[in-house]
Amino acid sequence: MADYGHEPAFGTFITPRSDRPGDVVALARLSERAGLDLVTFQDHPYQAAFLDTWTLLTWVAAQTERVRVSANVINLPLRPPAVLARSAASLDLLSGGRFELGLGAGAFWDAIEAMGGPRRTPGESIDALSEAIDVIRAVWDPSERGGVRVDGEHYRVRGAKRGPAPAHDISIWLGALKPRMLRLIGAKADGWLPSLPYMKDGDLERGNTIIDEAAAEAGRDPREIRRLLNVGGTFAPTGRGFLQGPPEQWVDDLLPLVLEQGVSTFILFGDEPRAIEVWGGEVAPALREAVARERGASGTAAGEVVRPKARALRRDGIDYDGLPAALRGKAVEPGDRRYASVRSTYMRSGSPGLVIRPESVEDVVAALGFARAQDVPLAIRSGGHGISGRSTNDGGVVVDLGRLNGIEVLDPATGRIRLGPGARWGHVAEALHPYGLAMSSGDFGDVGVGGLATAGGIGFLARRHGLTIDHVVAADLVLADGTEVRADAETHPDLLWAVRGAGGNVGVVTAIELEAYPLRDVVYARMVFDAAATAPLLEQWGRLQEEAPRELTGFLYLSAQRGASPIAQLVSVYAGDDTQAATDVLTPLLGLGPLLDQQAAIVPYAAIVPASDTPHNGGVDRPLLGSGLAGHLSPEIARRIEAGLRDRDIHWVAIRSVGGAVNDVDPLATAYAHRHQNFSLSSVGGRQAVFLRHWDALRPHLDGLYLNFETDTRPERLHDAFPGETLIRLRRIKARYDPGNVFDQNFPIPPEAPGEA
Repeated sequence: MADYGHEPAFGTFITPRSDRPGDVVALARLSERAGLDLVTFQDHPYQAAFLDTWTLLTWVAAQTERVRVSANVINLPLRPPAVLARSAASLDLLSGGRFELGLGAGAFWDAIEAMGGPRRTPGESIDALSEAIDVIRAVWDPSERGGVRVDGEHYRVRGAKRGPAPAHDISIWLGALKPRMLRLIGAKADGWLPSLPYMKDGDLERGNTIIDEAAAEAGRDPREIRRLLNVGGTFAPTGRGFLQGPPEQWVDDLLPLVLEQGVSTFILFGDEPRAIEVWGGEVAPALREAVARERGASGTAAGEVVRPKARALRRDGIDYDGLPAALRGKAVEPGDRRYASVRSTYMRSGSPGLVIRPESVEDVVAALGFARAQDVPLAIRSGGHGISGRSTNDGGVVVDLGRLNGIEVLDPATGRIRLGPGARWGHVAEALHPYGLAMSSGDFGDVGVGGLATAGGIGFLARRHGLTIDHVVAADLVLADGTEVRADAETHPDLLWAVRGAGGNVGVVTAIELEAYPLRDVVYARMVFDAAATAPLLEQWGRLQEEAPRELTGFLYLSAQRGASPIAQLVSVYAGDDTQAATDVLTPLLGLGPLLDQQAAIVPYAAIVPASDTPHNGGVDRPLLGSGLAGHLSPEIARRIEAGLRDRDIHWVAIRSVGGAVNDVDPLATAYAHRHQNFSLSSVGGRQAVFLRHWDALRPHLDGLYLNFETDTRPERLHDAFPGETLIRLRRIKARYDPGNVFDQNFPIPPEAPGEA
């Protein structure tokens, strides 16, 4: 008698008939519409009457949006485990974490051998399956050093590259009935997937006992292992036997299997559309309700089980067991296989105690409420690029908004768009291009919408079209107290003002609306120079850039080289497709220094910020970045940058041109007040003392800073970011919307005290 407490799930087992492929896919899509959780297919690669299961899984994943897909079960002898691991991780990444791996040791050995596969005895097939699980797990774990090495009798992997990591913790379910296979499930697998028609009375109870004992011997909690069951039956007006009757009878028949035999996932055999509709629309919700009612009465704990090894990695100050039920499947903690993929940002290696990944505004409210109750730091993350590293932490809670990544064109005529904070700008550019629209958005396609669109947004179109924040017209936020608000010109206009330049300090932005502008193609030019004479190159480029028409925006990147001259890469974008005008302003730039490489072309704007979903794996524990703004690239600024590169006080420098349309905006119109400078400077360093000394000497020649490129949080930097009246106004807004200074990681802004002038 056992109820392992897993949330009930329901799926279908569809025959992959090759003579009716359209019907097969239609049944899978119907399963999703019916509210089911899972679609599965048998895998018999030697059976010509069936579609290839792996191809079918990929196709179905592309044709659906929510439902998970799995084989029931994969024929391991015909699918090498190292390749299978990469295929599984790839499909999981492409589907947004919707793949599960049902595995089988093999059967029908004559047919397997005819296809070129090995013939194995029952004992050999189980040994091979055990080795395969080791191979698959190792390939999925890129956080481990070195290549994959498994020296088995059946599978020998000697240094294979690890990765990619899947989008979520892919479960490995084994189809099995014999004791030795059941013991393997207890030791290594995540689920038991038998078929009820092939079982005798008592097999479920006997199987659970063997699995539980093996799990305990392996140091696992038996509740880690989900019990799944393929079932079949007939819906009929009156009852005629087990699973032969109306939906309410099915609920009565299945409920004891949950409460007494621990089954939590039921997968329905059959290809009858009406049965699938009844299964998903009537049986599944009624059985979920009945299970919840019975568990509530008995006090049975429900939810996923944390493995003992993972529990040992939990951090002080976080009440993991108090996490709201709605967030449990959306939270990642140290010890989870997904942890490596969510712990860090583009540059900083983080080690948070908990990463919560909301999928709705309600989830954000719950996540923020939970995080506020913990005695640890809080970080909010959008797309995860954030090179300052402030969107992760060590030992704290990270609310990762990456799944709030919607991109919607509300009105193509006006350019009105609505974006989720977790969307990445490359995908935004890609989505806008068919409408002939664009939005200036940094210089990398994997930058998240939320971080950039609330801090400024210096991009390749800035001098022609302004900052990203200059086009923000509304935002939806969750405030520190959990209140959901909309900020626009009529409602909470003070909050909209703050969002445009200091949004990370006033709330969690859950959606943002902007007005994109007509633009399809641009002239893109890239020039590489030997920058031995760094200072003269900087001064000359600065003059040419300031004199250029505002259609031209240039970003100059300088990198130090050991034992050689610095290298300068200039990326210039002319906002339009007038090639002659672009040539006229680009040609003088070729004389900045000894030219090493150059190219120019007319391209869609989306092509220069290509979409990317690359995982962010950090690499630096505490990145060092400095930021400043300047009216001109003066001789003093140029000389200090040259000396910093020569002495290796700094490793890399980026100088982005602003001015033009950026400076058309009143400095008090947004919380970003820097509206007279022409350049934004930033650099990366490796030694804190010399890096800070370099920047302390440079700052007297600068005027302000750009928030997202700065890691020095000494109090004076706050005044550089938010000068004069801007900081006074921000402190008043903080006092109204975040008096407890919950949002203090993107430069802490102290709320105005009561009675303070």
